[in-house]
Amino acid sequence: MASKPPAGDPVQDAPQVTAVQHAAAGLPGVVHGLRASQQQMGLGRTARTLLKVNQKDGFDCPGCAWPEGDKRHVAEFCENGAKAVAEEATLRRVTPSFFAGHPVSDLAGRSGYWLGQQGRITHPVYLPEGADRYEPVSWERAFEIIADELTALGSADEALFYTSGRTSNEAAFLLQLFAREFGTNNLPDCSNMCHESSGSALTETLGVGKGSVSLDDLHRADLIIVAGQNPGTNHPRMLSALEKAKAAGAKIISVNPLPEAGLERFKNPQTPKGLIKGAALTDLFLQIRIGGDQALFRLLNRLVLETDGAVDEEFVRTHTHGYEEFAAAARAADWDETLAATGLSRDEIERALRMVLDSRRTIVCWAMGLTQHKHSVPTIREVVNLLLLRGAIGRPGAGVCPVRGHSNVQGDRTMGIFERPTDAFLDALDKEFGITSPRHHGYDVVRSIQALRDGEAKVFFAMGGNFVGATPDTEVTEAAMRRARLTVHVSTKLNRSHAVTGTRALILPTLGRTDKDVQASGRQFVTVEDSMGLVHASRGNLPPAGPALLSEPAIVARMARAVLGAASSTPWEEFERDYATIRDRIARVVPGFEDFNARLAADPGGFALPHAPRDERRFPTATGKANFTAAPVEYPRVPEGRLLLQTLRSHDQYNTTVYGLDDRYRGIKGGRRVVLVHPEDARELGFADGAYADIVGEWTDGTERRAPGFRVVHYPTARGCAAAYYPETNVLVPLDATADVSNTPASKSVIVRLEQSPAD
Repeated sequence: MASKPPAGDPVQDAPQVTAVQHAAAGLPGVVHGLRASQQQMGLGRTARTLLKVNQKDGFDCPGCAWPEGDKRHVAEFCENGAKAVAEEATLRRVTPSFFAGHPVSDLAGRSGYWLGQQGRITHPVYLPEGADRYEPVSWERAFEIIADELTALGSADEALFYTSGRTSNEAAFLLQLFAREFGTNNLPDCSNMCHESSGSALTETLGVGKGSVSLDDLHRADLIIVAGQNPGTNHPRMLSALEKAKAAGAKIISVNPLPEAGLERFKNPQTPKGLIKGAALTDLFLQIRIGGDQALFRLLNRLVLETDGAVDEEFVRTHTHGYEEFAAAARAADWDETLAATGLSRDEIERALRMVLDSRRTIVCWAMGLTQHKHSVPTIREVVNLLLLRGAIGRPGAGVCPVRGHSNVQGDRTMGIFERPTDAFLDALDKEFGITSPRHHGYDVVRSIQALRDGEAKVFFAMGGNFVGATPDTEVTEAAMRRARLTVHVSTKLNRSHAVTGTRALILPTLGRTDKDVQASGRQFVTVEDSMGLVHASRGNLPPAGPALLSEPAIVARMARAVLGAASSTPWEEFERDYATIRDRIARVVPGFEDFNARLAADPGGFALPHAPRDERRFPTATGKANFTAAPVEYPRVPEGRLLLQTLRSHDQYNTTVYGLDDRYRGIKGGRRVVLVHPEDARELGFADGAYADIVGEWTDGTERRAPGFRVVHYPTARGCAAAYYPETNVLVPLDATADVSNTPASKSVIVRLEQSPAD
């Protein structure tokens, strides 16, 4: 039997510190993953469930978006994937009696870890105005409440429809269709907080805001640069691909302010040799200062330009635009400035250059370490510049690889979850459904919070996710959410967002990826898109957590019928009855999905979406070519006595879902309120290992944010840099501190000072 959830909230601010590890996965990863599964699901359910993860006849892992190859291992999951599945397939339940015993004021004082450990929500519940307890509500009444609030708005733009990355293609397509038929493009999503900078930069330079490589490309690369990314914790199955690439002769450069165990050595739990010894992955570790990546790539571009024969002149001449302006900017790159910005040595950069020059097939992978800075978009453009110089776009084994951190976050965008849709997409949608979509841009995540804060938005509807826990400027965000007239969360489990409500609130429980979905026409499946543009089916195999649950497509369809009524000619009831009818409409609206149902039937493993730069060396940009860009080099300037902080995940965490209180690879046990600081920096600032400090964020407008009571851990970070976990440190990031162009919160470059905690 599965264990019961914790009765009391465990202490999270008294962590123990052990040795840093230098290898990832292996037998400990197997043990920890299976232990978490057994605790949540029991032995029999664990076996039945994990053997279906990422299989062609199974369900897509609700964790990361890393792709699967055509041939699947019987255990096609990682430690954190097992934990993600266990969290969803848990036998623990949150019933109406739980809400009767736990008022919202009690839930608001609980940690996110405690809330998540309570289990699956089984019934829709409603918080009336002035009440402090959620109470059971019928589905019919819940949709009436939503309809009453939405139809009472002065404008459709007073409503916000947020989407989490785990939402299926079918549900995402229906939600954006409903929002646009209702009359708004207010469709913020989790992409706004993670890879929006990638999409902005890649759309401008290559014409497609997605990665250009496949899993086979990764296996064939000569050089893989992994920048601002921690695969060992955030998408561990990527380590298998890196191991395979290394075995085929690839070199790997890691660019990161922190040493990461997974990039040092990978102990593949799927092979006997891997369990025992493992494989060293990184050939060159560039321990860069936070935010110095643009300067590094700019100097590498200068050095490539100065090396005879290093530029792929035919590719540049035939396929690119803006070369001369870019080259002039690159040739002005300064060695001294680059060394100051990066903290690297001249020898390290020259070694990296030699590896770039020795490679014909180069892939650059990146994640949040590049996307969450004020200058993130020009940084990623500079990465593209390097690949364009070398002709490494549209060549097998080469290209750009932004690694999405959440299953189907990329698919949601493909389905139209975007506050700034193209006219071509809206034209196709309007033609298919006979509607008139709004053409003005809607609100992204940051702008949505501002609209709630300022009274411009009054209804907030979230399809999954933990909006309050994921967003910046915690106090401002929570105050903004409490100004809403109605907050609605479609959820599988409890999180912080359920305790920070509008005047009225609904929690609508839904099926998860692991749950069997049976509708009026029979058993259904949904589809997802992985980080490399492959679309495949996902079929849950477990009985739902309760008979009262509805699927996400059913919730959207019923909401649409309640709100739009007879005025809508969209066949919402048909969509709920049979998801194949949704896919037929997707096929007629979204390019690349032609014959959607037939292709899924022909190949259970799915199909790849077209990608013009990769497939044809065709670049659908404004110039019709791949665009070189030139922008001033930016990097954070840190005053004396201050540190540059990045927020990050622990190993026992996925986004805002906390599986446990350990960060095994970094040697943190039993707590989360830690700040990792280089020993010499800590000593200069007067903080011994184990001292407690308040972290105070300082911003150019003179405002400050404070996160109290963090244990200082002496850790081998880059000099002048620090790191701490989110969401605990989201409070340090002001709402207006965002990336240029993409408006992504700048959570990876927060200037802070440490002050001794009063309790220390």
